[in-house]
Amino acid sequence: MNPRALALLAATAASAIYGINHTIAKGLMPDIIGSYGFILLRVSGAACLFWIIGLFYKSEKIERKDWFRIIACAFFGMVLNMNMFFKGLELSTPINSSVVITLSPVLLLALSAIFLKEKITWMKAVGIGLGLAGALVLILFGIKTQPNAPNIPLGNVLFIINAASYSFYLIFVKALVAKYSSITLMKMFFLFAFLINLPIGFNQFMEVDWIGLDFQAIWQMAFVVIGTTVLTYLFNIYALKQLSPSTIGAFIYLQPVLAATFAILAGADKLTPLRIIAAVLIFTGVFLSTRKAKPKTSKV
Repeated sequence: MNPRALALLAATAASAIYGINHTIAKGLMPDIIGSYGFILLRVSGAACLFWIIGLFYKSEKIERKDWFRIIACAFFGMVLNMNMFFKGLELSTPINSSVVITLSPVLLLALSAIFLKEKITWMKAVGIGLGLAGALVLILFGIKTQPNAPNIPLGNVLFIINAASYSFYLIFVKALVAKYSSITLMKMFFLFAFLINLPIGFNQFMEVDWIGLDFQAIWQMAFVVIGTTVLTYLFNIYALKQLSPSTIGAFIYLQPVLAATFAILAGADKLTPLRIIAAVLIFTGVFLSTRKAKPKTSKV
């Protein structure tokens, strides 16, 4: 399998984990753990895992000029991004989170054009439009909302901040993935993320009845730390070595489809013709957004 195909597979796997995470994380908040305490658990657990993994890899020296970019990646990718999403998920619903975060590729395309001078082709524009249309059809007309959402409008605003923050992360991290290994970057990102998140989530973290947790809560937390945090960031970092930030962002359109599939397999929902149409629109949008333009051949 060629590197680009592996990168596309990694981005798909990350989206699958994120899609499942909408339901699993929502079920833990706020009764078992608060959103900010949950993020502290995520970044501290991920930091420990990445530093342990790093013991088996050669240490890399980071250039002084890159430290600001590394801290910016930690802030936008593991502090603002995570806190806004989990707080929004606590206030709103998994379905609302799925539809609102589909704004990410649109924001990312605009930001990439400004900061990375990336050209927005008509094919990418059409792909983004189809993907957004499919996501809106799937969310607005197909899936029911959940009752445990105390402030949906505020939660949706936090999702928008989350989407913009993650877009900035993808832009800042692009220059680093070409210079350093994924493990080196993850070690540094989550170390700084832990230090920044510590005063934010410490109180909620300490309020958790850690000794009294049942097995279900433990494995769900482990999924969020290992799957949603460690594996997804590794997959996305690997994918960024071959794909542009806007292409990575387009994979967010897979999340509503994968989240619905997870609900169907769990017996919580059923497949309808409307959802099939939405899935076709979403996958077509992702295909067009990730398709490489053929190089023009000069006429002799």
